[in-house]
Amino acid sequence: MTRIFRTMFLAALLTAGPTAADTTPPPAPTAAPTPAPAAAPPSSRQLAEACAGHDGWSDPAPPAQIFGNTWYVGTCGITAILITGDDGHVLIDGGPAEAAGLVLDNIRKLGFRPEDVRWIVSSHEHFDHVGALAALRRATGAKVAALVPAAAVLRSGQPDPADPQYGSIHGFEPTVVDRVLAEGNSLVVGRIAITVHATPVHAPGSTSWTWQSCTPDFSCRMIAYADSASTISADAYRFSDHRDRIAQVRLGLVRIGALPCDLLLTPHPAASDMMDRFAGKAPLVNASACRDYAEAARQRFAARLDLEATEPRP
Repeated sequence: MTRIFRTMFLAALLTAGPTAADTTPPPAPTAAPTPAPAAAPPSSRQLAEACAGHDGWSDPAPPAQIFGNTWYVGTCGITAILITGDDGHVLIDGGPAEAAGLVLDNIRKLGFRPEDVRWIVSSHEHFDHVGALAALRRATGAKVAALVPAAAVLRSGQPDPADPQYGSIHGFEPTVVDRVLAEGNSLVVGRIAITVHATPVHAPGSTSWTWQSCTPDFSCRMIAYADSASTISADAYRFSDHRDRIAQVRLGLVRIGALPCDLLLTPHPAASDMMDRFAGKAPLVNASACRDYAEAARQRFAARLDLEATEPRP
């Protein structure tokens, strides 16, 4: 292993924060990144072409390699990410309930076994991203991990009354949560170290994830799966009546903007023009992507608060 690669890997683990509920240190990294399947995997450009004109939450999408051991296995309108390793894989998000079969099929199409998924995690606790988690947990045998606010909703299957969208979103099949995480914890599976960031902008349990992904020639990128940064709500909800929620949104936006972020991914591809970037219409690797994403959301939220200050109460 080269000295540079060893330094980069150890730095990623040291900055990732403590590992939740682990009592033994992770195994030492090996020299080579995770090998890709034998067949040439579909490219992210092919994914973008297949989804052109289709952005429904259940619109089928082909799987694709994004970078290194990071793969897209979701639908055209909802992202699901697979991070693969020799000792098992991590799945982020599963889409709505009806997408479970598609996600499993996409994992198989890439040449991986769903049974090798060790952990399933999520972005936020809404049915369009976690509706499939219970089915995926059963099919893979994986464990589920989540932050405290998200874990409560995943276990109940019912929306959180503190969620600005409460009353306008429906529930989903509940699932077991095997590990409760805190800000800065990491899940480690072999050479995969994925760090959790509490970014409570879109929902109380909104969660972002970061990890390092490398190609066989040791080109490495920090990938950020930044949660939705929109502040939409039920019609009668006013953020100005919930000062604690305003503070959470602002905290979450600061954390999103500070994520280690060479390559930005988001739960809704359209939120960060992912398909355009996959198609080569904009740079895929952009070190300022998370800062720009957070700043645009901050401006939208400020405009929302200004509007609430001027419009009459319902």
